[in-house]
Amino acid sequence: MIKSIIKSKVVGVDISIHRTTYAIVDIRGNILAEDYFNTSDYPDVNNFMARLCESIYEMVEANGGYESIRSVGISSPSANGKTGCIVNAANLPWKGVIPLAAMLRDRLGLAVGLANDAHISALGEYVYGVAHGMKDFIVISLGVGVGSCFFSDGKEHHGYEGYAGEIGHCLVLSNGRQCGCGKRGCLEAYVGAKGVVLTAQELMQESNEPSLMRQEANLTPLAIYEMCEQGDKLAIETYRRTGEMLGIGLANYASIINPQAIILTGGISHAGHWLTDSAEESFNENIFQNMRGHVQLMVSKLNDRERDVLGASVLAWEQPEYSLFK
Repeated sequence: MIKSIIKSKVVGVDISIHRTTYAIVDIRGNILAEDYFNTSDYPDVNNFMARLCESIYEMVEANGGYESIRSVGISSPSANGKTGCIVNAANLPWKGVIPLAAMLRDRLGLAVGLANDAHISALGEYVYGVAHGMKDFIVISLGVGVGSCFFSDGKEHHGYEGYAGEIGHCLVLSNGRQCGCGKRGCLEAYVGAKGVVLTAQELMQESNEPSLMRQEANLTPLAIYEMCEQGDKLAIETYRRTGEMLGIGLANYASIINPQAIILTGGISHAGHWLTDSAEESFNENIFQNMRGHVQLMVSKLNDRERDVLGASVLAWEQPEYSLFK
């Protein structure tokens, strides 16, 4: 018997430390409706889930009804795609193991897929971005945290327990800076948002050089980038050092994976050439010599939130169909 109602849409959800974006996406990748709320307003995960479910339900009912939605895909930091859980998130308010996919499935009655935000970014780039048509590539997410995902022969690699790609917590300097994960010397401690600001603060302590950064009460990576554009020498040096550390981490990664390209995404990547010039120089100095000159270092051309919502929608389409209402 032919179904009278075709499930032609999915819901994509992108959870970040500051905001949670949710959208209805059709089978062609068109975003039909989109909205958000502040993640930080919900330090209790049960209250967060209640708000998310209510928001999704209201949007769905206003855009074709519940019967047209096939499934839900979610992007989150520290998510494990194999278990559907957020595990020991360093930068989210909910600690421990949170079975987020099961919690949302039981409330909405739909299939729900959950994956690490870097894996979702990679799906978005693979289907809609600069990685389209590539089979072997790495996507690096540079934001509050630093994550990654790599595709090998056209397939996303999750690892044995779902933790593959945690480049942000690979050691780049023995006994270096304290990282949010509890270790010292992690790449994230140097090229994540807090790491960029800390580099700027260290430079100001090391030098008497005049700088616009000294006048900024709430220094951010974006503010530092804007000061680079104004020719501020310490701001420029901040991103040069950040790029140098990033290049070392990427060279180690690429030497193992041998990708066609590495694609940078996230807020820190918007620093443009102030970051990528030194990153590319450091990368080429440290990569295995037989790969030198054969790996493209690229910056995503997609809007970050759009890519991550679209990536979450790709994950949603991959889920086996499920409904409490069948």
